[in-house]
Amino acid sequence: MKRGLFWFGLLVSLIFLFFALRGLHFERIIEVVKLARLTWLWAVIPVYFLSLWFRSLRWHYLLLPIKNIRTKELYGIMAIGYMGNNIFPARAGEVLRSIVLKHKQNVPIAATLASIIIERILDGVVMLGFIFFNLGELNKLTDSSGFVGSIRSLALWGSILFISILIAFLISAKYPQKANGIGDQIFKHILPKHWQDKVMNTTKKFFTGIEALNSTKIFFYVIMISILIWLLETSVYWIVMQAFPFKASFFALMLMNGILNLSTTLPSAPGYIGTFDAPGIALLGAIGVEKNLAAGFTLILHAALWLPITLLGAYFFAREGLDWNDELKKVRTEKEEI
Repeated sequence: MKRGLFWFGLLVSLIFLFFALRGLHFERIIEVVKLARLTWLWAVIPVYFLSLWFRSLRWHYLLLPIKNIRTKELYGIMAIGYMGNNIFPARAGEVLRSIVLKHKQNVPIAATLASIIIERILDGVVMLGFIFFNLGELNKLTDSSGFVGSIRSLALWGSILFISILIAFLISAKYPQKANGIGDQIFKHILPKHWQDKVMNTTKKFFTGIEALNSTKIFFYVIMISILIWLLETSVYWIVMQAFPFKASFFALMLMNGILNLSTTLPSAPGYIGTFDAPGIALLGAIGVEKNLAAGFTLILHAALWLPITLLGAYFFAREGLDWNDELKKVRTEKEEI
């Protein structure tokens, strides 16, 4: 099954890459990159690392019902997780940071994964908010390729999905015993007996991981922090744009950020190859940016978002004295057990 997921993700990336690269002239892309003022990229690092600090702060609030862990201590673990997502398939970095947190703070992995799922749901809601907030920018896009209609459909169905899941989590956090009881009844009917105790125990730990949503104050904090995180990431898009000879409004970049990050939730090869690049090139083309210029910008943007956090994560991984082979074995084991 794990091999199947890997090959499926690779297939998805190849399909997206086919659409991304179709009609491009690689000599022109190389020329675009050579002419870019890449010194602007140094400004990306502090902005992106600041957004990582706010991600760690949000995680601090989500973990509060389980354990009060300082944001400073979570920062390195967060970096390790993002590094893992960038170099391992199937978002293995999420399990990796759960394992590291368990070793360092003795937090149950199922509860940690619940907090991470909440992060992803909040990110999805904010991304969809960016799209809806910038419907004016969306209406300016050329509709020759049907791209605008696809974004509208993505926003509609994505909103239904993410908001429904968020509501379900909010209700479960409000009534954890009832939600856990319903889950136990379902598992007793659909699972073999030798799996039931294990799955129900994991589910109970999972529900402890969403208790933060039961606090109106914490919920407000994490929503506000999530918006700030993605505004900072949009600022990264804006900084990278300064290196290239085209201009787009900050609102258009918010729209681009929303669409690209929703696209990267699809299964893909490590580092979101293809699922980040194809929508980026298509969107810039839809706002009138020449396709090879759009490809050069998207390539550099992808590298700017990938390289610093991967190096930072590798630094914290080495500082923790972790062993690659041991941690990969633990990731595989935990994935099988959860």
